[in-house]
Amino acid sequence: MSVYLFIAAAYLLGSVSFAVIICRISGWPDPRTVGSGNAGATNMMRVGGRRAAAITLIGDVLKGLIPVAAGHAVGLSDVGLAAVGAGAFLGHLYPVFFGFRGGKGVATLLGVLLGVQLWLGVATALTWLTIAKVSRISSLSALIATALAPVYAALLGVSGAALAVLAVLVALLWWRHRPNIRRLLSGGERPMGRR
Repeated sequence: MSVYLFIAAAYLLGSVSFAVIICRISGWPDPRTVGSGNAGATNMMRVGGRRAAAITLIGDVLKGLIPVAAGHAVGLSDVGLAAVGAGAFLGHLYPVFFGFRGGKGVATLLGVLLGVQLWLGVATALTWLTIAKVSRISSLSALIATALAPVYAALLGVSGAALAVLAVLVALLWWRHRPNIRRLLSGGERPMGRR
């Protein structure tokens, strides 16, 4: 099967916004209009509590992981896997089913990294957990963990072309976090669990 079909399928899967769907089913406000305005797990903790956040987190990770794992199964190269992951990631950021207004991509990128190389995803997740435990700030944890992901990828032997694709995804994730970065610099970013 062509890698382009995998990318297209990954984009469509990535466009499934679990946060928005859960809120619609539950009768809650659209997560893109309340709290941080983000359709992701951290904002879902504010909107719907831990269970809603957990479901969103798992769904967002899986929609990054599943298409890349499928690419592994058919023997795609590292760069092909990264490209498929990019499709899922872009679907999450710009979902065709939800007016191209999606989340910031942290959990979906984690799923992509797990699919490209298991230990790459594990190292990134452990970095996030470590920073989160110390800082209690989700965005700071995500920014540091994803910034280190290309370093981990290089150390684990991910090919140069795939590494370049992953670096672009990280740069895009940072760009989507511009408001968070401004709040971090001004000391106004809220710790996890605070509404």
